[in-house]
Amino acid sequence: MEQTVHLLRRDLSRNMARFYRLELCRTLFGELVLIRRWGRIGTTGKQSEIIVPDRHAGKVALSRWTRKKLARGYRIDDS
Repeated sequence: MEQTVHLLRRDLSRNMARFYRLELCRTLFGELVLIRRWGRIGTTGKQSEIIVPDRHAGKVALSRWTRKKLARGYRIDDS
């Protein structure tokens, strides 16, 4: 079970080109983790991991972060 959401935010007038990636997956030890990675497009960016207790909590966290980023101007990257 793996879910990934890629988000992009571009504003050429402000020289802004950012990405945000959310990934819900299992670690080598079987824990469910939400990995958030963000930064300027073309860079490695920064990363944060949140361990979630179960699948439902993971999906809730994934959708909450997605909604937050959409509200800030990010758009889902379909490519």
